[in-house]
Amino acid sequence: MTDAPPLSLPDAWMDALPQAVLLFRSGSPHDITVTRVNAAAARLWGVPQERAAGRPILEVVRRHTLEALAERGGELELEASGRTLRCTATRTDDGGALIVEDVTEHRRREAELREATAVLSHEFRTPVTGLRGVLEALEYDMPPDLAQSFVRQGLQEVERLARLVEDLAVGFRPTRARTLPLAETFARAERLLAPELTSRRATLSFGSDHLVRADPDKLLQVLLNLIENALRYGPPGGPVEVETARRGTWVEVAVLDHGGPLEETDGLFRAHTRGRHATGQGSGMGLYIVRSIVHGWGGQAWTERRGERNAFCFTLPGGNGTG
Repeated sequence: MTDAPPLSLPDAWMDALPQAVLLFRSGSPHDITVTRVNAAAARLWGVPQERAAGRPILEVVRRHTLEALAERGGELELEASGRTLRCTATRTDDGGALIVEDVTEHRRREAELREATAVLSHEFRTPVTGLRGVLEALEYDMPPDLAQSFVRQGLQEVERLARLVEDLAVGFRPTRARTLPLAETFARAERLLAPELTSRRATLSFGSDHLVRADPDKLLQVLLNLIENALRYGPPGGPVEVETARRGTWVEVAVLDHGGPLEETDGLFRAHTRGRHATGQGSGMGLYIVRSIVHGWGGQAWTERRGERNAFCFTLPGGNGTG
């Protein structure tokens, strides 16, 4: 038995490409024959390289759309087995090449960017409008105590803007997970929410401490989104409670409000979705962001009715013990 001959430089170069490359020659418009496929193409279409050569292109790619693309040249995208493929065909007088690139991850990142843009355009509208109103009011002479009240409102809106900027930045940061006590995140959340709790005359309480494994900033974002959701849609001035429980190797956190029973809860965590009776401005992205972050560390996010309260729950990995 002899060793296979070494690949020539062009062959080795083609096989090193991540894109699937199929070379062909053509006679009549419907007579296109494969001359060579690289290693990525052999994997994509499940045809060994040596068997692909000399066969009609349709027998290799098994899609009339790709055969037609090779005939005319050009570019298209198609979905195959849950993947997005960008297909490009170049032509010469007697042949050409078909190049197929998996752009699934690229399209996913584009979708994330669109969602981030939606958050930006919707969520920034409320504090910007509030700040405009405050500044317009301060243009006029008014009693010092009234002016001070407007200044406080403006500072609250600035704090909200800062929070939104932080939220957007968190989504694009690499994950930096560490073991931390939940009490650390509870303290950060309570400090950031203090102005809103005061303005709404609401109370916020936290359950027992546990060690968890998570990115501290992403965990804070999840908690803030859920508490703000409870403050916004629960009864005015009502209490918001954060309960915790150990569930095997996981820790469950539930944010509860005393609002009425929710309808169609299955869809609340989808993008751009709000409850049927939701009022005021909102992007419908808060719970979607929560679920995306929680799924990122392998947990679950859901809502349920607990007695007379609505509970928005999520799980995260436990640390090496409980606090």
